[in-house]
Amino acid sequence: LATVTVCLTLTAKRMAKKNCLVRNLEAVETLGSTSTICSDKTGTLTQNRMTVAHMWFDNQIADADTTEDQSGASYDKSNPTWLSLARVAALCNRAAFKADQEGVPILKRETSGDASESALLKCVELSLGGVTAMRAKNEKVAEIPFNSTNKYQLSIHIQEDPNDQRYLLVMKGAPERILDRCTTIMLEGKEAPMDDDMREAFNNAYLEL
Repeated sequence: LATVTVCLTLTAKRMAKKNCLVRNLEAVETLGSTSTICSDKTGTLTQNRMTVAHMWFDNQIADADTTEDQSGASYDKSNPTWLSLARVAALCNRAAFKADQEGVPILKRETSGDASESALLKCVELSLGGVTAMRAKNEKVAEIPFNSTNKYQLSIHIQEDPNDQRYLLVMKGAPERILDRCTTIMLEGKEAPMDDDMREAFNNAYLEL
């Protein structure tokens, strides 16, 4: 009995490293004998890996370039709206690359953090690079982590410009929660009113994605 318990505990520990919490050790044995799992959740019961495939900004959907040399980019990487979006994805993000992986392709690097935040981290690193430097220049001073009640995450940062004493607040989360808190939207690098037409465009875009 002791041997079985130890084996189940070791298995549960390995699963915990994959962000799978086992509350009952007997469930480990049950899971091991399971041949088919039916679920409507994508990425939860597969490899726990996610990749950014599409993005919506400037009122259009752009394909993310997942090649290491970024030869297939379908959008202008100097676009000010994209740069603002990338900054939010990099700063409002708790994922980080593990140490000593300089020679490893970005998409194959190991990260600490959940799958969705790791995907955003790799997307920005592929497109712009320098995420670590960006975070160092915009030091985080406060944060509200994501939870299932709020359905959003926000963080507050010191501005990169030392002459700008204002704080930068960045937020990401469920589309409807973010939309409810927005009165303007950035289009081609400039703020525009979030009117009914733009709200409809936003809703159509995230439903399509």
